[in-house]
Amino acid sequence: MGLRHVKADAHSGVAVMDSIRRTITTAKNGIEALAEHLVTDAVFAQGLVDAVALVGDGAGRVVVSGVGKSGHIARKIAATMASTGTSAYFVHPTEASHGDLGMITADDVLILLSWSGETAELANMLTYAKRFKVPVVSISCNRDSTLARNSEIALVLPKVQEACPHGLAPTTSAMLQLAVGDALAMALLERRGFSAEDFKTFHPGGKLGAQLRLVQELAHVAERVPLVAVGRPMSEAVIAMSAKGFGVVGIVDEKGALVGVITDGDLRRHMSGDLLSQPVEEVMSRNPRVVHGDVLASAAMEFMEEHKITVLFLVDEAGMPVGILHIHDLLRAGVA
Repeated sequence: MGLRHVKADAHSGVAVMDSIRRTITTAKNGIEALAEHLVTDAVFAQGLVDAVALVGDGAGRVVVSGVGKSGHIARKIAATMASTGTSAYFVHPTEASHGDLGMITADDVLILLSWSGETAELANMLTYAKRFKVPVVSISCNRDSTLARNSEIALVLPKVQEACPHGLAPTTSAMLQLAVGDALAMALLERRGFSAEDFKTFHPGGKLGAQLRLVQELAHVAERVPLVAVGRPMSEAVIAMSAKGFGVVGIVDEKGALVGVITDGDLRRHMSGDLLSQPVEEVMSRNPRVVHGDVLASAAMEFMEEHKITVLFLVDEAGMPVGILHIHDLLRAGVA
């Protein structure tokens, strides 16, 4: 009876929420401790700067490794670096001891993760690195550990409380390792001037890939763009609007520059018996909102939502209309 009562209490909504709150608070405290460590430990701060320079100036790749939870974090760090312009991959220490050491060259940089710094499985990688002069960057919490002492750059993290109530499951410690890995990856990204267009090259699929597409890739061009010249009657504008199916027509001046648009709303506001005979410039809305073709699709979507519009004309540097983009084009591409 008593055992059932304890289990019931442990699974109550209040107990679960208390556990969740403790974990998140512990994680927050860990990140705050890391941020403070960056300020108070000059060796750690300089080590990060040196690690970025070592990788950034290197001719080879970054090889990241670790065991257990540190291994999972190492995989994530390698993946983040690879996707942001730093050639990197993960090698498991056990596989390294059985032939995969041959994947590592003297031009590479090893990043080894071990919270204690005494992970036995990393010993062969350290020996190999010493023999072939492969520089090692370590991430641990023990400055006097075997790993830290045998590293060119030892990034020693602050010792923090794990969220695990027994202090055993790597939780806060794993998060700090990941935070440092992300910090290195982002510093390398910025150092290389890695752009959104570069990012698109490595992320062509899914919603992220869609958001990184350019407006000019999704826009309708050439004869699909509804245009009428100033001075023409509204009857022509209505025909062009209906034929193209965008609910809008662009008005161009004698040089071909876009000077206005006429939408369904403009038609309703100017509805009268002589509407079709009026010149288009009497009905059009001037200074239309436009976009350039080299803008990201995600930015175009945000712009449309901000201004509560559904269509944008694409113009070149001279203000000439070169395409038209409907919000449905963005939705079909998976941008939203």
